[in-house]
Amino acid sequence: MDNGVMAGSLEGRPLFFCGIGGSGMLPLAQIAHGLGHEVAGSDRSRDQGRTPEKFAWLEGHGFSLFPQDGSGVTSPDQVLVASAAIEDSVPEVARAKELGCDRMSRAELLSTLFNDAGFSIAVGGTSGKSTVTGMIAWILHEGGYDPTVMNGAVMKNFVSPENPFASARIGRPDLFVSEVDESDGSIALYRPTVGVLLNVSLDHKSIEELRVLFGGFVAKAGIAAINLDSPEAGYLVPRAQECVTFGLRSPQADITIEPESIEQSELGIHAAVIDNRQKEIFPLILPMPGLHNLSNALAAIAAASAAGIGIANAAFALRSFAGLARRFDVTGTSPSGITVIDDFGHNPEKCAATLRTLKASQGRVIAFFQPHGYGPLRQMGNELAKTFARELGPDDITIFSDPVYFGGTVDRSEGSERIVDLINTAGGHAEHIPARADCAERIIDLARPGDRIVVMGARDDTLTEFARSILDRLP
Repeated sequence: MDNGVMAGSLEGRPLFFCGIGGSGMLPLAQIAHGLGHEVAGSDRSRDQGRTPEKFAWLEGHGFSLFPQDGSGVTSPDQVLVASAAIEDSVPEVARAKELGCDRMSRAELLSTLFNDAGFSIAVGGTSGKSTVTGMIAWILHEGGYDPTVMNGAVMKNFVSPENPFASARIGRPDLFVSEVDESDGSIALYRPTVGVLLNVSLDHKSIEELRVLFGGFVAKAGIAAINLDSPEAGYLVPRAQECVTFGLRSPQADITIEPESIEQSELGIHAAVIDNRQKEIFPLILPMPGLHNLSNALAAIAAASAAGIGIANAAFALRSFAGLARRFDVTGTSPSGITVIDDFGHNPEKCAATLRTLKASQGRVIAFFQPHGYGPLRQMGNELAKTFARELGPDDITIFSDPVYFGGTVDRSEGSERIVDLINTAGGHAEHIPARADCAERIIDLARPGDRIVVMGARDDTLTEFARSILDRLP
């Protein structure tokens, strides 16, 4: 954090967000605005004419937007909010330096607001953070607690004509729920009342680094809710000051599931939740498919229990949980019976969960994958290849486009073709088609009645439009 910006000195300060339309920046900008800050911003996507409706909504709701040319940074009193990865050559950064503006990363601002709350719930882990954060938010909302919520995905329960971009919810400033990120190490900044640890597996960092980060996170929480189904997460239980454990496949956990009670369908899951502490059983009806979502529901129930909410009330609230945008989000089904699904899967664990959910029901899978960057593809490419080869069958097809690239100096020497070769070598069926438009042509050519087409990837808001465009062209 530059120049010692502290919570007290933030009060009343105008904030300028570099990349205000991003999935992490937009909800934070909404929360800061809701807490009384004057908020302005710029975004390369706006300058390029991408997702214009989002930026029109921001301008219509009190956010001042500028081209990404430094013109919006005008006063030394402004605090520049920019990712640590934003280069000094970006005009806003250069202008802020000239003026002597304080600079904060997204995580520094979020953690400052979060730690200022009287009661806070942080959700950490490699996969499932956004869904569990949304579930906890809905449980609290249904209980009448009016939480402020920071999420990385749009929460369908909170979408309205007034706010179609409901990845944030503005409620009480003293009750704050947020997902927290380990990829940049910023998880160390949070001091949660309740800290939820979902899983620990390879994504952006090595397992050794993740053990240190998540161990520190668990130790700082007033009470931790930890998933015993993840061996690496379970290993960190001794680090917790106080702990509630949960697990789908862990009968020894405080909160678990009666295995014989699980009933799955394409629409959702029924199961019986066991509270081993009180020796009680509660029904859970979850209107979303996939065993990973049953695990997510247990995490949210455990977090609610740690916060003092009864398991029966938490489980009942989840009956009306509408899910999140781009989390196994069914775009629609064509007249000939081809279903298109929009999904945020981008690391091995997320992709595996989505593919397993698809393979739990009948029909061929055509999986389109747009890697979310060249760096992540190098880091997790081998595991990704194993995931697609393992989870999909001989009739299924995976199509990789080139990674998303918005400019900059990243090394682009190693791309999607290597992963496709690995999938095929492992016995899978994959194709590399560099341009996304050409991928769409190939998918439409391949698709036949009964197929499920899943569009997967992160860091690119236009993937949802891409999924819709495929659906619109299907017979």
